[in-house]
Amino acid sequence: MKKKKKALLVLSDGTVFEGYSFGYDGDTEGEVVFNTSITGYQEILTDPSYRGQIVTMTYSQIGNYGVNSEDMESDHPQVAGFIVKEYFENYSNFRAEKSLGEWLREHKIVAIEGIDTRKLTRHIRNEGAMPGLISTTDLDVDRLKKRAKEIPPMSGQDLVKDVTTDKPYWWSEGVWEPGKGYRKYSERDGEYFVVAYDFGIKRNILRLLKSAGARVLVVPSTTPYREVLDMKPDGIFLSNGPGDPAALDYIVENISHFIGVVPIFGICLGHQLLSRALGAKTFKLKFGHRGANQPVMDLETGKVEITAQNHGFAVDTETLPDSVRKSHINLNDKTLEGIRDDTRFILSVQYHPEASPGPHDSAYLFREFVQLMERFRKG
Repeated sequence: MKKKKKALLVLSDGTVFEGYSFGYDGDTEGEVVFNTSITGYQEILTDPSYRGQIVTMTYSQIGNYGVNSEDMESDHPQVAGFIVKEYFENYSNFRAEKSLGEWLREHKIVAIEGIDTRKLTRHIRNEGAMPGLISTTDLDVDRLKKRAKEIPPMSGQDLVKDVTTDKPYWWSEGVWEPGKGYRKYSERDGEYFVVAYDFGIKRNILRLLKSAGARVLVVPSTTPYREVLDMKPDGIFLSNGPGDPAALDYIVENISHFIGVVPIFGICLGHQLLSRALGAKTFKLKFGHRGANQPVMDLETGKVEITAQNHGFAVDTETLPDSVRKSHINLNDKTLEGIRDDTRFILSVQYHPEASPGPHDSAYLFREFVQLMERFRKG
């Protein structure tokens, strides 16, 4: 049996956890956060919204179903590092192609197992998400503590520039079907033409837009509004992404020119940026919402949806203009989860209705976006 290599996790407040390496041999740094999902670690690892973050899984056993080439939300892992309680090198799943550890090593992602993730999660809940580092090569605790204190916080960081596409591209893949894989469409299939701004967009968002009947052109985050309006789209989609929305005023200014001109659908960071373009402010949450079990209430129907979420910032409800109504709230902490403006054809949510791998309670929002574009087209 191969001997496990020692690894250390050190937080910026000096807290130290000792464990073992199961990923790439080296060190890494970022904001340490936790995710409460039981499944979906591959989708989490490849979500660009986690850029610059070291993700802790609160579920205790990770790796037991391996990884495959289909459950990818981007081309490669996006996290800065990975933390689990117990890692399983031996996987069992008919779709698996390799072990999680092998895949992480291929992509040079540092990972640590064997620490008390319940203790770490409680610490983050009490003290807040904070910078930290994982090292498998430098085990000098005093030196690592000094390094951890110097890691910049997430606030003020523009990480969209690191994950956005370099050039526009058409999307042609629909939702996944058992035994069939992802449905294939022609790039120009679809009744409604949607321009999707890529701030770190997840692939399953694009799949659901396509399956809902949209022709989807993905564009870089800095694409000028005039260039997009010249394309005469039926709708604008504003994607999820990493970092602090307050550091993205250049994107907010761009978005402001779409308001009232064309229907807009925003998710996560896109929701925050749209809200800022409407005049609202954003703030950093103490430890954020990350997981697949977040209860959200639709304020118009009273229905509760279980949602997937991944954000460390939120929109300040008190700063929303009077013309914009709150549509959804988080039942755990009453933070804003959605807005509507019917007169300006705006639909926006903080959570992730694409929810790969689940839950799927909120997938109807993609159909609502299509209906919004249809109403706008009819005048």
